Amino acid sequence: MCGIAGEIRFDGREPDVPAVARITAEMHRRGPDGSGVYATGAVALGHRRLKIVDLSERGAQPMVDPELGLAAVFNGLIYNYRELRAELETAGYRFFSTSDTEVLLKAFHRWGPACVERFLGMFAFGIVERDTGVLTLGRDRLGIKPLYVTEGSGRLRFASSLPALLAGGGVDTSIDPVALHHYMTFHSVVPAPHTILTGVRKLPPATVRTVRPDGSSDDRVYWRPEHVRRPEHAGMSARDWSDAVLEALRVAVRRRMVADVPVGVLLSGGLDSSLVVALLAREGQTGLKTFSVGFHATAGEAGDEFEYSDLVAKEFGTDHQQILVDPARMLPAVDAAITAMAEPMVSHDCVAFHLLAEDVSKSVTVVQSGQGADEVLAGYDWYPPLAGVARERGPEAYAEVFTDRPHSELAEILEPEWMLDHDPSRAFVAEQFAAPGADETIDAALRLDSTVMLVDDPVKRVDNMTMAWGLEARVPFLDHELVELVAACPPEFKLAHGGKGVLKDAARGVVPDAVIDRPKGYFPVPAIRHLEGPFLDRVRDAVTDPVAKARGLVRRDWLDVMLADPNTKRTNLGSNALWQVALLEMWLQERGL
Repeated sequence: MCGIAGEIRFDGREPDVPAVARITAEMHRRGPDGSGVYATGAVALGHRRLKIVDLSERGAQPMVDPELGLAAVFNGLIYNYRELRAELETAGYRFFSTSDTEVLLKAFHRWGPACVERFLGMFAFGIVERDTGVLTLGRDRLGIKPLYVTEGSGRLRFASSLPALLAGGGVDTSIDPVALHHYMTFHSVVPAPHTILTGVRKLPPATVRTVRPDGSSDDRVYWRPEHVRRPEHAGMSARDWSDAVLEALRVAVRRRMVADVPVGVLLSGGLDSSLVVALLAREGQTGLKTFSVGFHATAGEAGDEFEYSDLVAKEFGTDHQQILVDPARMLPAVDAAITAMAEPMVSHDCVAFHLLAEDVSKSVTVVQSGQGADEVLAGYDWYPPLAGVARERGPEAYAEVFTDRPHSELAEILEPEWMLDHDPSRAFVAEQFAAPGADETIDAALRLDSTVMLVDDPVKRVDNMTMAWGLEARVPFLDHELVELVAACPPEFKLAHGGKGVLKDAARGVVPDAVIDRPKGYFPVPAIRHLEGPFLDRVRDAVTDPVAKARGLVRRDWLDVMLADPNTKRTNLGSNALWQVALLEMWLQERGL
Protein backbone atom coordinates (compact mmCIF):
# COMPACT_ATOMS: atom_id res chain seq x y z
CA MET A 1 0.00 0.00 0.00
CA CYS A 2 1.45 3.30 -1.01
CA GLY A 3 1.01 6.77 -2.44
CA ILE A 4 1.76 7.32 -6.13
CA ALA A 5 2.24 10.47 -8.17
CA GLY A 6 3.44 11.64 -11.55
CA GLU A 7 3.46 14.20 -14.33
CA ILE A 8 3.53 13.98 -18.12
CA ARG A 9 4.32 17.05 -20.24
CA PHE A 10 2.73 17.77 -23.61
CA ASP A 11 4.54 21.02 -24.41
CA GLY A 12 8.08 19.82 -25.05
CA ARG A 13 9.31 20.89 -21.63
CA GLU A 14 10.89 18.63 -19.05
CA PRO A 15 8.63 17.45 -16.22
CA ASP A 16 8.49 19.56 -13.08
CA VAL A 17 10.37 17.18 -10.80
CA PRO A 18 10.23 19.48 -7.74
CA ALA A 19 6.42 19.65 -8.08
CA VAL A 20 6.19 15.86 -8.30
CA ALA A 21 8.46 15.64 -5.24
CA ARG A 22 6.13 17.99 -3.30
CA ILE A 23 3.08 15.95 -4.32
CA THR A 24 4.85 12.77 -3.27
CA ALA A 25 5.97 14.21 0.07
CA GLU A 26 2.38 15.24 0.85
CA MET A 27 1.46 11.54 0.91
CA HIS A 28 4.11 10.51 3.44
CA ARG A 29 1.52 9.00 5.77
CA ARG A 30 0.32 6.65 3.05
CA GLY A 31 3.87 5.35 2.71
CA PRO A 32 6.08 5.94 5.73
CA ASP A 33 8.68 3.29 4.80
CA GLY A 34 10.38 4.90 1.82
CA SER A 35 10.14 7.36 -1.06
CA GLY A 36 11.52 8.01 -4.50
CA VAL A 37 11.24 10.19 -7.60
CA TYR A 38 12.25 9.21 -11.14
CA ALA A 39 12.17 11.10 -14.43
CA THR A 40 12.49 9.95 -18.03
CA GLY A 41 11.73 12.05 -21.08
CA ALA A 42 8.56 14.05 -20.51
CA VAL A 43 7.42 12.00 -17.50
CA ALA A 44 8.28 12.10 -13.80
CA LEU A 45 7.05 9.57 -11.25
CA GLY A 46 6.90 9.74 -7.45
CA HIS A 47 6.22 7.14 -4.80
CA ARG A 48 5.76 6.73 -1.05
CA ARG A 49 6.17 3.15 0.13
CA LEU A 50 4.44 1.06 2.80
CA LYS A 51 6.27 -2.26 2.92
CA ILE A 52 3.91 -5.22 2.64
CA VAL A 53 5.45 -7.53 0.01
CA ASP A 54 9.21 -7.88 -0.60
CA LEU A 55 10.43 -5.81 2.33
CA SER A 56 13.87 -5.40 0.74
CA GLU A 57 15.00 -2.39 -1.26
CA ARG A 58 14.57 -4.47 -4.43
CA GLY A 59 10.87 -3.73 -4.07
CA ALA A 60 11.38 0.04 -3.88
CA GLN A 61 9.60 2.40 -6.26
CA PRO A 62 9.48 4.03 -8.73
CA MET A 63 10.49 0.68 -10.18
CA VAL A 64 12.47 0.77 -13.41
CA ASP A 65 13.08 -2.14 -15.76
CA PRO A 66 15.74 -0.97 -18.25
CA GLU A 67 15.57 -4.21 -20.20
CA LEU A 68 11.86 -3.77 -20.90
CA GLY A 69 12.00 0.03 -21.14
CA LEU A 70 9.31 0.49 -18.49
CA ALA A 71 8.99 2.37 -15.21
CA ALA A 72 6.07 2.15 -12.79
CA VAL A 73 4.55 3.41 -9.58
CA PHE A 74 1.97 1.14 -7.97
CA ASN A 75 -0.45 1.32 -5.05
CA GLY A 76 -2.27 -1.75 -3.75
CA LEU A 77 -1.70 -5.47 -4.07
CA ILE A 78 -2.14 -8.06 -6.81
CA TYR A 79 -3.21 -11.06 -4.77
CA ASN A 80 -2.40 -13.57 -7.52
CA TYR A 81 1.01 -12.09 -8.27
CA ARG A 82 2.83 -15.32 -7.47
CA GLU A 83 0.78 -17.29 -9.97
CA LEU A 84 1.27 -14.59 -12.62
CA ARG A 85 4.98 -14.51 -11.90
CA ALA A 86 5.24 -18.27 -12.51
CA GLU A 87 3.40 -17.86 -15.82
CA LEU A 88 5.69 -15.00 -16.85
CA GLU A 89 8.81 -16.93 -15.88
CA THR A 90 7.64 -19.79 -18.09
CA ALA A 91 7.38 -17.23 -20.90
CA GLY A 92 11.04 -16.28 -20.35
CA TYR A 93 10.86 -13.23 -18.10
CA ARG A 94 13.56 -12.80 -15.45
CA PHE A 95 12.84 -11.18 -12.09
CA PHE A 96 15.13 -9.15 -9.83
CA SER A 97 12.68 -8.84 -6.89
CA THR A 98 9.85 -10.76 -5.25
CA SER A 99 7.39 -7.85 -5.38
CA ASP A 100 4.04 -7.64 -7.13
CA THR A 101 5.13 -4.32 -8.65
CA GLU A 102 7.63 -6.13 -10.81
CA VAL A 103 4.91 -8.59 -11.82
CA LEU A 104 2.88 -5.56 -12.93
CA LEU A 105 5.78 -4.38 -15.11
CA LYS A 106 6.32 -7.74 -16.76
CA ALA A 107 2.60 -8.35 -17.17
CA PHE A 108 2.18 -4.97 -18.85
CA HIS A 109 5.06 -5.71 -21.20
CA ARG A 110 3.57 -9.07 -22.17
CA TRP A 111 -0.14 -8.29 -22.35
CA GLY A 112 -0.28 -4.50 -22.60
CA PRO A 113 -3.06 -2.54 -20.84
CA ALA A 114 -5.23 -5.69 -20.95
CA CYS A 115 -3.02 -7.10 -18.19
CA VAL A 116 -5.48 -5.65 -15.66
CA GLU A 117 -8.01 -8.30 -16.66
CA ARG A 118 -5.67 -10.95 -15.22
CA PHE A 119 -5.20 -9.19 -11.88
CA LEU A 120 -7.01 -10.24 -8.73
CA GLY A 121 -6.60 -7.37 -6.34
CA MET A 122 -6.86 -3.70 -5.50
CA PHE A 123 -4.64 -1.31 -7.37
CA ALA A 124 -3.90 2.02 -8.96
CA PHE A 125 -0.80 2.52 -11.08
CA GLY A 126 1.09 4.62 -13.57
CA ILE A 127 3.40 3.02 -16.14
CA VAL A 128 5.56 4.95 -18.59
CA GLU A 129 7.05 3.45 -21.74
CA ARG A 130 10.55 4.82 -22.31
CA ASP A 131 10.57 4.47 -26.11
CA THR A 132 7.10 5.89 -26.86
CA GLY A 133 6.64 8.26 -23.92
CA VAL A 134 3.12 6.87 -23.41
CA LEU A 135 1.77 6.95 -19.86
CA THR A 136 -0.82 4.35 -18.82
CA LEU A 137 -2.96 4.86 -15.73
CA GLY A 138 -5.11 2.07 -14.27
CA ARG A 139 -7.52 1.50 -11.42
CA ASP A 140 -9.00 -1.69 -9.98
CA ARG A 141 -12.50 -2.92 -10.74
CA LEU A 142 -14.22 -1.70 -7.56
CA GLY A 143 -12.18 1.49 -7.13
CA ILE A 144 -10.67 0.33 -3.85
CA LYS A 145 -7.50 2.29 -4.58
CA PRO A 146 -7.88 5.98 -5.51
CA LEU A 147 -6.38 7.90 -8.43
CA TYR A 148 -6.83 11.65 -8.93
CA VAL A 149 -5.88 13.64 -12.03
CA THR A 150 -5.41 17.33 -12.83
CA GLU A 151 -4.64 18.87 -16.22
CA GLY A 152 -3.42 22.29 -17.31
CA SER A 153 -0.46 24.33 -18.56
CA GLY A 154 0.65 21.69 -21.02
CA ARG A 155 0.73 18.79 -18.57
CA LEU A 156 -1.21 16.13 -16.69
CA ARG A 157 -0.52 15.16 -13.09
CA PHE A 158 -1.86 12.26 -11.05
CA ALA A 159 -1.74 11.18 -7.42
CA SER A 160 -3.37 8.89 -4.85
CA SER A 161 -4.75 11.90 -3.02
CA LEU A 162 -6.51 15.10 -4.08
CA PRO A 163 -4.78 17.28 -1.45
CA ALA A 164 -1.43 15.98 -2.65
CA LEU A 165 -2.13 17.38 -6.11
CA LEU A 166 -2.77 20.79 -4.54
CA ALA A 167 0.77 20.71 -3.17
CA GLY A 168 2.04 20.68 -6.76
CA GLY A 169 0.39 24.02 -7.48
CA GLY A 170 -1.43 25.22 -10.58
CA VAL A 171 -4.80 23.61 -9.75
CA ASP A 172 -8.16 25.30 -10.34
CA THR A 173 -9.60 25.13 -6.81
CA SER A 174 -12.99 26.65 -7.55
CA ILE A 175 -15.97 24.56 -6.49
CA ASP A 176 -17.55 22.40 -9.17
CA PRO A 177 -21.30 23.26 -9.15
CA VAL A 178 -22.31 19.80 -10.40
CA ALA A 179 -20.20 18.13 -7.72
CA LEU A 180 -21.75 20.43 -5.10
CA HIS A 181 -25.19 19.35 -6.26
CA HIS A 182 -24.24 15.68 -5.95
CA TYR A 183 -22.77 16.30 -2.51
CA MET A 184 -25.95 17.97 -1.27
CA THR A 185 -28.42 15.50 -2.78
CA PHE A 186 -26.79 12.16 -3.66
CA HIS A 187 -26.02 11.15 -0.06
CA SER A 188 -22.87 13.31 -0.18
CA VAL A 189 -21.44 11.07 -2.94
CA VAL A 190 -19.63 12.78 -5.83
CA PRO A 191 -19.39 10.20 -8.64
CA ALA A 192 -16.32 9.97 -10.85
CA PRO A 193 -14.98 11.77 -12.76
CA HIS A 194 -16.08 14.80 -10.70
CA THR A 195 -14.59 15.97 -7.42
CA ILE A 196 -15.72 18.96 -5.37
CA LEU A 197 -12.94 20.99 -7.07
CA THR A 198 -13.29 22.01 -10.71
CA GLY A 199 -9.62 21.41 -11.48
CA VAL A 200 -9.34 17.85 -10.14
CA ARG A 201 -10.91 14.72 -11.59
CA LYS A 202 -10.69 11.08 -10.57
CA LEU A 203 -10.12 8.11 -12.82
CA PRO A 204 -13.27 5.97 -12.65
CA PRO A 205 -13.01 2.42 -11.31
CA ALA A 206 -12.28 -0.43 -13.75
CA THR A 207 -10.70 2.05 -16.14
CA VAL A 208 -7.38 2.14 -17.99
CA ARG A 209 -6.37 5.51 -19.44
CA THR A 210 -3.73 5.76 -22.15
CA VAL A 211 -2.09 9.21 -22.25
CA ARG A 212 0.10 10.07 -25.23
CA PRO A 213 2.90 12.65 -25.48
CA ASP A 214 0.76 14.85 -27.74
CA GLY A 215 -1.84 15.21 -24.99
CA SER A 216 -4.43 12.90 -26.50
CA SER A 217 -5.86 10.12 -24.36
CA ASP A 218 -8.52 7.47 -24.27
CA ASP A 219 -10.20 5.44 -21.58
CA ARG A 220 -11.16 1.78 -21.65
CA VAL A 221 -13.59 0.37 -19.11
CA TYR A 222 -12.58 -3.26 -18.67
CA TRP A 223 -15.18 -4.57 -16.19
CA ARG A 224 -18.76 -4.04 -15.12
CA PRO A 225 -20.85 -6.51 -13.10
CA GLU A 226 -23.94 -7.90 -14.80
CA HIS A 227 -26.92 -8.00 -12.42
CA VAL A 228 -28.83 -10.51 -14.50
CA ARG A 229 -29.91 -14.11 -14.05
CA ARG A 230 -27.60 -16.51 -15.87
CA PRO A 231 -28.51 -19.85 -17.50
CA GLU A 232 -25.79 -21.71 -15.60
CA HIS A 233 -27.50 -20.81 -12.31
CA ALA A 234 -30.95 -22.05 -13.32
CA GLY A 235 -32.51 -24.24 -10.67
CA MET A 236 -30.22 -23.16 -7.84
CA SER A 237 -32.01 -23.12 -4.49
CA ALA A 238 -31.45 -20.66 -1.65
CA ARG A 239 -29.19 -23.27 -0.03
CA ASP A 240 -27.21 -23.65 -3.25
CA TRP A 241 -26.71 -19.91 -3.40
CA SER A 242 -25.60 -19.61 0.23
CA ASP A 243 -23.11 -22.45 -0.29
CA ALA A 244 -21.73 -20.75 -3.40
CA VAL A 245 -21.45 -17.38 -1.63
CA LEU A 246 -19.68 -18.91 1.36
CA GLU A 247 -17.17 -20.68 -0.88
CA ALA A 248 -16.52 -17.50 -2.88
CA LEU A 249 -16.00 -15.54 0.33
CA ARG A 250 -13.67 -18.24 1.67
CA VAL A 251 -11.55 -17.90 -1.47
CA ALA A 252 -11.60 -14.10 -1.19
CA VAL A 253 -10.46 -14.17 2.44
CA ARG A 254 -7.72 -16.68 1.65
CA ARG A 255 -6.43 -14.47 -1.18
CA ARG A 256 -6.15 -11.54 1.17
CA MET A 257 -3.84 -13.40 3.54
CA VAL A 258 -0.96 -12.74 1.09
CA ALA A 259 1.64 -10.57 2.84
CA ASP A 260 5.15 -10.58 4.24
CA VAL A 261 3.78 -9.02 7.45
CA PRO A 262 1.02 -10.13 9.88
CA VAL A 263 -2.65 -9.61 8.90
CA GLY A 264 -5.33 -8.62 11.45
CA VAL A 265 -9.09 -7.96 11.25
CA LEU A 266 -11.23 -4.92 12.06
CA LEU A 267 -13.95 -6.69 14.05
CA SER A 268 -17.03 -4.54 14.49
CA GLY A 269 -19.12 -7.36 15.89
CA GLY A 270 -21.40 -7.32 12.85
CA LEU A 271 -22.02 -10.31 10.62
CA ASP A 272 -19.61 -9.27 7.88
CA SER A 273 -16.40 -8.83 9.86
CA SER A 274 -17.33 -11.75 12.15
CA LEU A 275 -17.58 -14.03 9.13
CA VAL A 276 -14.16 -12.87 7.91
CA VAL A 277 -12.70 -13.81 11.33
CA ALA A 278 -14.41 -17.20 11.23
CA LEU A 279 -13.11 -18.02 7.75
CA LEU A 280 -9.58 -16.95 8.65
CA ALA A 281 -9.80 -19.28 11.66
CA ARG A 282 -10.92 -22.07 9.33
CA GLU A 283 -7.88 -21.35 7.16
CA GLY A 284 -5.73 -22.17 10.18
CA GLN A 285 -4.88 -18.64 11.30
CA THR A 286 -3.85 -18.78 14.96
CA GLY A 287 -3.11 -15.83 17.20
CA LEU A 288 -5.18 -13.66 14.85
CA LYS A 289 -5.25 -10.06 16.05
CA THR A 290 -8.70 -8.47 16.04
CA PHE A 291 -9.70 -4.92 16.94
CA SER A 292 -12.97 -3.22 17.91
CA VAL A 293 -13.67 0.43 18.64
CA GLY A 294 -16.32 1.99 20.87
CA PHE A 295 -17.35 5.40 22.16
CA HIS A 296 -19.07 6.75 25.24
CA ALA A 297 -22.83 7.12 24.90
CA THR A 298 -24.29 10.53 24.06
CA ALA A 299 -27.93 11.67 24.17
CA GLY A 300 -28.97 8.18 25.19
CA GLU A 301 -27.38 6.56 22.12
CA ALA A 302 -25.03 3.66 22.77
CA GLY A 303 -21.53 4.05 21.41
CA ASP A 304 -20.17 0.51 21.24
CA GLU A 305 -20.99 -3.02 20.12
CA PHE A 306 -18.42 -4.80 22.26
CA GLU A 307 -20.98 -7.41 23.32
CA TYR A 308 -20.85 -8.97 19.88
CA SER A 309 -17.19 -8.43 19.03
CA ASP A 310 -16.21 -9.99 22.38
CA LEU A 311 -18.44 -12.97 21.59
CA VAL A 312 -16.73 -13.54 18.25
CA ALA A 313 -13.24 -13.05 19.66
CA LYS A 314 -13.94 -15.64 22.35
CA GLU A 315 -15.49 -18.09 19.88
CA PHE A 316 -12.43 -18.09 17.64
CA GLY A 317 -9.73 -17.45 20.21
CA THR A 318 -8.41 -14.26 18.67
CA ASP A 319 -5.91 -11.90 20.25
CA HIS A 320 -8.52 -9.22 20.72
CA GLN A 321 -8.11 -5.53 21.52
CA GLN A 322 -11.12 -3.54 22.67
CA ILE A 323 -10.55 0.17 22.06
CA LEU A 324 -12.84 2.45 24.08
CA VAL A 325 -12.11 5.97 22.93
CA ASP A 326 -11.39 8.52 25.64
CA PRO A 327 -13.79 11.46 25.12
CA ALA A 328 -10.76 13.78 25.25
CA ARG A 329 -9.57 12.27 21.96
CA MET A 330 -12.81 12.95 20.09
CA LEU A 331 -12.64 16.62 19.19
CA PRO A 332 -9.02 16.52 17.96
CA ALA A 333 -9.94 13.38 16.01
CA VAL A 334 -12.61 15.27 14.09
CA ASP A 335 -10.05 17.69 12.68
CA ALA A 336 -7.52 14.90 12.14
CA ALA A 337 -10.07 12.87 10.18
CA ILE A 338 -10.91 15.89 8.03
CA THR A 339 -7.22 16.36 7.31
CA ALA A 340 -7.05 12.72 6.19
CA MET A 341 -9.99 13.05 3.78
CA ALA A 342 -9.05 13.15 0.11
CA GLU A 343 -12.55 14.54 -0.48
CA PRO A 344 -15.27 15.74 1.90
CA MET A 345 -16.94 12.70 3.50
CA VAL A 346 -19.92 13.27 5.76
CA SER A 347 -20.13 9.89 7.47
CA HIS A 348 -19.21 10.07 11.14
CA ASP A 349 -17.70 6.62 10.59
CA CYS A 350 -14.64 8.50 9.31
CA VAL A 351 -13.79 9.56 12.84
CA ALA A 352 -14.32 6.03 14.13
CA PHE A 353 -12.07 4.53 11.46
CA HIS A 354 -9.43 7.20 12.00
CA LEU A 355 -9.23 6.53 15.74
CA LEU A 356 -9.38 2.76 15.22
CA ALA A 357 -6.63 2.85 12.60
CA GLU A 358 -4.40 4.93 14.85
CA ASP A 359 -4.42 2.25 17.53
CA VAL A 360 -4.43 -0.74 15.19
CA SER A 361 -1.39 0.53 13.29
CA LYS A 362 0.67 0.12 16.46
CA SER A 363 0.12 -3.66 16.26
CA VAL A 364 -0.22 -4.66 12.58
CA THR A 365 0.31 -3.20 9.10
CA VAL A 366 -2.47 -5.08 7.26
CA VAL A 367 -6.10 -5.73 8.23
CA GLN A 368 -9.10 -7.33 6.62
CA SER A 369 -12.44 -5.57 6.89
CA GLY A 370 -16.09 -6.43 6.28
CA GLN A 371 -16.65 -3.27 4.24
CA GLY A 372 -18.81 -3.57 1.13
CA ALA A 373 -21.10 -6.44 2.12
CA ASP A 374 -24.19 -4.25 2.55
CA GLU A 375 -23.90 -2.69 -0.91
CA VAL A 376 -23.20 -5.99 -2.64
CA LEU A 377 -25.66 -8.19 -0.70
CA ALA A 378 -28.57 -5.76 -0.11
CA GLY A 379 -28.04 -5.14 3.59
CA TYR A 380 -29.41 -1.60 3.84
CA ASP A 381 -32.99 -0.71 4.70
CA TRP A 382 -33.55 1.21 1.47
CA TYR A 383 -33.44 -1.94 -0.65
CA PRO A 384 -36.66 -3.75 0.40
CA PRO A 385 -38.93 -0.85 -0.73
CA LEU A 386 -37.45 -1.23 -4.23
CA ALA A 387 -38.46 -4.87 -4.57
CA GLY A 388 -41.19 -5.25 -7.17
CA VAL A 389 -41.02 -1.63 -8.34
CA ALA A 390 -41.54 -1.42 -12.09
CA ARG A 391 -38.27 -0.94 -13.95
CA GLU A 392 -39.40 2.35 -15.52
CA ARG A 393 -40.14 3.76 -12.05
CA GLY A 394 -36.75 2.68 -10.74
CA PRO A 395 -34.94 6.04 -10.71
CA GLU A 396 -37.84 7.78 -8.98
CA ALA A 397 -38.22 5.04 -6.37
CA TYR A 398 -34.47 4.94 -5.72
CA ALA A 399 -34.33 8.72 -5.26
CA GLU A 400 -37.17 8.56 -2.76
CA VAL A 401 -35.39 6.09 -0.48
CA PHE A 402 -31.73 7.07 -0.94
CA THR A 403 -31.11 10.71 -1.88
CA ASP A 404 -30.73 13.36 0.81
CA ARG A 405 -33.34 15.77 -0.50
CA PRO A 406 -35.05 16.72 -3.77
CA HIS A 407 -33.50 19.29 -6.07
CA SER A 408 -36.19 21.83 -5.16
CA GLU A 409 -35.16 21.88 -1.47
CA LEU A 410 -31.64 23.00 -2.33
CA ALA A 411 -32.98 26.52 -2.81
CA GLU A 412 -33.61 26.64 0.95
CA ILE A 413 -29.94 25.89 1.67
CA LEU A 414 -27.72 27.19 -1.14
CA GLU A 415 -27.27 30.79 -2.19
CA PRO A 416 -28.98 31.49 -5.56
CA GLU A 417 -25.74 31.69 -7.55
CA TRP A 418 -25.02 28.03 -6.71
CA MET A 419 -28.42 26.76 -7.82
CA LEU A 420 -28.46 24.89 -11.12
CA ASP A 421 -31.40 25.08 -13.53
CA HIS A 422 -31.32 21.30 -13.87
CA ASP A 423 -30.96 18.26 -11.60
CA PRO A 424 -27.68 16.50 -12.50
CA SER A 425 -27.98 14.01 -9.65
CA ARG A 426 -31.39 12.73 -10.74
CA ALA A 427 -30.15 12.64 -14.34
CA PHE A 428 -27.13 10.60 -13.24
CA VAL A 429 -29.35 8.07 -11.45
CA ALA A 430 -31.63 7.82 -14.50
CA GLU A 431 -28.65 7.24 -16.80
CA GLN A 432 -27.30 4.52 -14.54
CA PHE A 433 -30.67 2.79 -14.30
CA ALA A 434 -31.15 2.95 -18.07
CA ALA A 435 -27.91 1.06 -18.80
CA PRO A 436 -28.36 -2.57 -19.85
CA GLY A 437 -27.25 -5.37 -17.57
CA ALA A 438 -29.70 -5.13 -14.66
CA ASP A 439 -32.91 -7.15 -14.80
CA GLU A 440 -34.98 -5.62 -12.00
CA THR A 441 -35.17 -2.27 -10.21
CA ILE A 442 -33.39 -3.75 -7.20
CA ASP A 443 -30.66 -5.05 -9.52
CA ALA A 444 -30.13 -1.58 -10.96
CA ALA A 445 -30.01 -0.07 -7.47
CA LEU A 446 -27.45 -2.62 -6.27
CA ARG A 447 -25.34 -2.06 -9.37
CA LEU A 448 -25.38 1.69 -8.85
CA ASP A 449 -24.54 1.38 -5.17
CA SER A 450 -21.74 -1.17 -5.64
CA THR A 451 -20.04 0.62 -8.53
CA VAL A 452 -20.59 4.27 -7.51
CA MET A 453 -21.83 4.89 -3.97
CA LEU A 454 -19.67 2.17 -2.45
CA VAL A 455 -16.57 3.52 -4.22
CA ASP A 456 -17.00 7.13 -3.20
CA ASP A 457 -18.26 6.65 0.32
CA PRO A 458 -17.46 3.51 2.37
CA VAL A 459 -14.47 2.28 0.37
CA LYS A 460 -12.86 5.72 0.13
CA ARG A 461 -13.54 6.25 3.82
CA VAL A 462 -11.68 3.08 4.79
CA ASP A 463 -8.76 3.81 2.45
CA ASN A 464 -8.32 7.40 3.62
CA MET A 465 -8.62 6.75 7.34
CA THR A 466 -6.42 3.64 7.45
CA MET A 467 -3.77 5.03 5.14
CA ALA A 468 -3.53 8.11 7.36
CA TRP A 469 -1.77 5.74 9.76
CA GLY A 470 0.15 3.61 7.25
CA LEU A 471 -2.34 0.77 7.65
CA GLU A 472 -3.44 -1.34 4.68
CA ALA A 473 -7.10 -2.41 4.66
CA ARG A 474 -8.28 -5.32 2.51
CA VAL A 475 -11.93 -5.91 1.67
CA PRO A 476 -12.77 -9.53 0.76
CA PHE A 477 -16.44 -8.74 0.10
CA LEU A 478 -15.19 -6.69 -2.86
CA ASP A 479 -13.35 -9.56 -4.48
CA HIS A 480 -14.60 -9.06 -8.03
CA GLU A 481 -15.39 -12.74 -8.55
CA LEU A 482 -17.55 -12.70 -5.41
CA VAL A 483 -19.24 -9.50 -6.62
CA GLU A 484 -19.97 -11.10 -10.00
CA LEU A 485 -21.49 -14.16 -8.34
CA VAL A 486 -23.69 -12.17 -5.98
CA ALA A 487 -24.79 -9.84 -8.78
CA ALA A 488 -26.31 -12.87 -10.53
CA CYS A 489 -28.10 -14.05 -7.39
CA PRO A 490 -31.90 -13.54 -7.48
CA PRO A 491 -32.78 -10.45 -5.41
CA GLU A 492 -35.26 -12.33 -3.23
CA PHE A 493 -32.43 -14.41 -1.77
CA LYS A 494 -30.47 -11.28 -0.91
CA LEU A 495 -33.48 -9.48 0.57
CA ALA A 496 -34.51 -12.46 2.74
CA HIS A 497 -34.30 -12.29 6.55
CA GLY A 498 -34.36 -8.50 6.53
CA GLY A 499 -31.44 -8.16 4.10
CA LYS A 500 -28.26 -10.09 3.27
CA GLY A 501 -30.36 -13.23 3.56
CA VAL A 502 -28.07 -15.36 1.43
CA LEU A 503 -25.11 -14.36 3.59
CA LYS A 504 -26.99 -15.00 6.83
CA ASP A 505 -27.88 -18.48 5.59
CA ALA A 506 -24.25 -19.06 4.65
CA ALA A 507 -23.12 -17.98 8.12
CA ARG A 508 -25.28 -20.49 10.04
CA GLY A 509 -22.97 -22.90 11.78
CA VAL A 510 -19.94 -20.74 10.96
CA VAL A 511 -20.43 -17.82 13.36
CA PRO A 512 -22.57 -17.65 16.55
CA ASP A 513 -26.30 -17.30 15.86
CA ALA A 514 -26.43 -14.24 18.11
CA VAL A 515 -24.29 -12.34 15.61
CA ILE A 516 -26.49 -13.39 12.69
CA ASP A 517 -29.80 -12.58 14.39
CA ARG A 518 -28.79 -9.30 16.03
CA PRO A 519 -30.15 -5.94 14.81
CA LYS A 520 -28.03 -4.32 12.13
CA GLY A 521 -25.27 -2.18 13.63
CA TYR A 522 -22.77 0.42 12.46
CA PHE A 523 -19.78 2.36 13.73
CA PRO A 524 -21.64 4.68 16.12
CA VAL A 525 -20.09 8.05 16.92
CA PRO A 526 -22.84 9.67 19.01
CA ALA A 527 -20.97 12.92 19.63
CA ILE A 528 -21.22 13.81 15.93
CA ARG A 529 -24.72 12.51 15.32
CA HIS A 530 -25.91 14.73 18.17
CA LEU A 531 -24.03 18.02 17.90
CA GLU A 532 -23.59 19.75 21.23
CA GLY A 533 -20.92 21.31 23.42
CA PRO A 534 -17.45 21.68 21.86
CA PHE A 535 -18.51 19.78 18.73
CA LEU A 536 -21.29 22.24 18.03
CA ASP A 537 -18.87 25.09 18.80
CA ARG A 538 -16.47 23.67 16.21
CA VAL A 539 -19.24 23.54 13.62
CA ARG A 540 -20.40 27.07 14.47
CA ASP A 541 -16.87 28.41 14.15
CA ALA A 542 -16.49 26.86 10.70
CA VAL A 543 -19.78 27.99 9.15
CA THR A 544 -19.57 31.52 10.59
CA ASP A 545 -15.90 32.04 9.76
CA PRO A 546 -15.28 35.06 7.48
CA VAL A 547 -13.89 32.65 4.88
CA ALA A 548 -17.21 30.79 4.82
CA LYS A 549 -19.15 34.02 4.56
CA ALA A 550 -16.95 35.17 1.68
CA ARG A 551 -17.41 31.82 -0.06
CA GLY A 552 -21.16 32.33 -0.03
CA LEU A 553 -22.29 28.75 -0.48
CA VAL A 554 -25.01 28.55 2.16
CA ARG A 555 -27.88 30.89 2.98
CA ARG A 556 -27.42 32.72 6.27
CA ASP A 557 -31.07 32.38 7.26
CA TRP A 558 -30.87 28.57 6.91
CA LEU A 559 -27.66 28.49 8.96
CA ASP A 560 -29.18 30.62 11.71
CA VAL A 561 -32.12 28.23 12.03
CA MET A 562 -29.83 25.19 12.03
CA LEU A 563 -27.44 26.60 14.62
CA ALA A 564 -30.37 27.37 16.90
CA ASP A 565 -31.65 23.78 16.56
CA PRO A 566 -28.75 21.68 15.27
CA ASN A 567 -30.08 18.16 15.73
CA THR A 568 -33.66 18.12 14.49
CA LYS A 569 -33.20 18.55 10.75
CA ARG A 570 -32.01 15.32 9.14
CA THR A 571 -31.43 14.18 5.59
CA ASN A 572 -33.57 11.45 4.06
CA LEU A 573 -31.29 8.73 5.49
CA GLY A 574 -30.97 10.32 8.92
CA SER A 575 -27.70 12.24 8.62
CA ASN A 576 -27.35 15.53 10.47
CA ALA A 577 -28.09 18.23 7.88
CA LEU A 578 -25.95 20.85 9.63
CA TRP A 579 -22.99 18.47 9.84
CA GLN A 580 -23.23 17.85 6.08
CA VAL A 581 -22.80 21.55 5.32
CA ALA A 582 -20.24 22.15 8.07
CA LEU A 583 -18.07 19.21 7.02
CA LEU A 584 -17.72 20.61 3.50
CA GLU A 585 -16.74 24.00 4.87
CA MET A 586 -14.27 22.52 7.37
CA TRP A 587 -12.65 20.45 4.60
CA LEU A 588 -12.27 23.50 2.36
CA GLN A 589 -10.83 25.57 5.19
CA GLU A 590 -8.41 22.77 6.13
CA ARG A 591 -7.07 22.95 2.55
CA GLY A 592 -6.75 26.72 2.76
CA LEU A 593 -9.30 27.17 -0.03
